[in-house]
Amino acid sequence: MKVIQSHYRVVAALVIREMSTRFGSKPGGYAWAVLDPIAHIAFMSFIFMGIARHPPLGNSFVLFFATGYLGFQFYQSAAGYVTSAVTSNRALLAYPNVAPIDTVVARLILQFGTNIVVSIAVLLPIIATLKHPVEITWVPLIEGTTAASLLALGIAFTNVVLFQKSPLYEQLFSIISRPLFMLSGVFYLPDSLPTQLRDIILINPVAHMIISFRKGFYPEYRAAGYDPFYMYIFAFSALAFGMCLFTSSKRVLRSR
Repeated sequence: MKVIQSHYRVVAALVIREMSTRFGSKPGGYAWAVLDPIAHIAFMSFIFMGIARHPPLGNSFVLFFATGYLGFQFYQSAAGYVTSAVTSNRALLAYPNVAPIDTVVARLILQFGTNIVVSIAVLLPIIATLKHPVEITWVPLIEGTTAASLLALGIAFTNVVLFQKSPLYEQLFSIISRPLFMLSGVFYLPDSLPTQLRDIILINPVAHMIISFRKGFYPEYRAAGYDPFYMYIFAFSALAFGMCLFTSSKRVLRSR
């Protein structure tokens, strides 16, 4: 019990430290967290409004791209931010009561909370300006964000170790991850593609997570090929593998 309380206090202190380091004491640091997705969503909406008359779902290009982009960020931003948790807090690991996993958990909590706040700050004004009310379905919305966060944590656990062991792996992972935005259905619907191409896209679990997130705002959306079981199996498998690798690599994590 004392060990759990000790970790709880350390994680809480690390969350506060990360908030101060990342956002600073000025409001501008927090504002940028909201302005960045707004800029991306506005750019995509502007481009596609000039190409198509109607969005693939509903009547709002802005809402369609916002649900895709924000759903994607629950995985992408968390995976990237949490992966550097150990290296960024290397000096603190000299203290025996600070464990590598504390730094990872602290960053995951901060990023998950940030994603929720940003999503609310971006989506509420969009929904408020729509002519037709949006019916939010919470179950698929929560499922999508939870699965994306679990997958991000599993990938981060793995990358924290392998990035230190192999710079080549870090470069390969960066190359492989670059087209993920294009292959996850952020600005299109996978089921609108030809069957063979759709099946290839849906191998990517992040595509299922974005579909699930979107279903929270489009209850009428019946996505062909969407498989929540596959989404969760992939997320939990990545998490289990990452945790095993992480917990068995204490020497690597604490080495300088």
